[in-house]
Amino acid sequence: MGDSIERKMGDVELRGRRENTVGVLDAVLANMIRPRLPALSRLPRTWTLLYSLDQHGISLNTLYSRSEQPKPAGALVVMKDDGDTIFGAFVGDGIRQSRGRGYYGSGESFLWRYSNCKLSVYKPTGRNSYIALCEPDYLSFGGGDDGAYGLYIDKSLLEGSSARCVTFGNEVLCSPGRARAGGAVGFECVGLEVWRVG
Repeated sequence: MGDSIERKMGDVELRGRRENTVGVLDAVLANMIRPRLPALSRLPRTWTLLYSLDQHGISLNTLYSRSEQPKPAGALVVMKDDGDTIFGAFVGDGIRQSRGRGYYGSGESFLWRYSNCKLSVYKPTGRNSYIALCEPDYLSFGGGDDGAYGLYIDKSLLEGSSARCVTFGNEVLCSPGRARAGGAVGFECVGLEVWRVG
């Protein structure tokens, strides 16, 4: 039933990317992700680009300022690493600085990975509530008492890591790469976008 509703609504239309901007998310992948979104987030046909590494510059402050919306809406974070793997996070509450309040996010959020034409989605396990942590020096999703983040990117927006984490029960999201402490794998970020979904 859900698939037929999406077909009736039509394909996702991606707006806000300039013609000369190197994109990460395309309409094909957006249409694969859409059925995995919460019911109300599936309804809007148009997704709006809030931030692009290529279009808006390399700045975590710019990412935060462009992503924080007066009316909360879901945000899809899309990353591409130096091994051409595409992955990211959906946060139903949007992307906003934590400002010392710690983690935020709901059970509608998830991590995802697209590789070899296959989309894998990792929903919260319920074992903790470490969904999103948006600090001045980094952006992260998922975590555990072992300090391993499901997805982490540093202030430079060029270096990150991914590890299995308790929050989402995920596999490592990025391409095989540099081993780090706690079972994390490091990656170089070559593309990063944040999309308003809804």
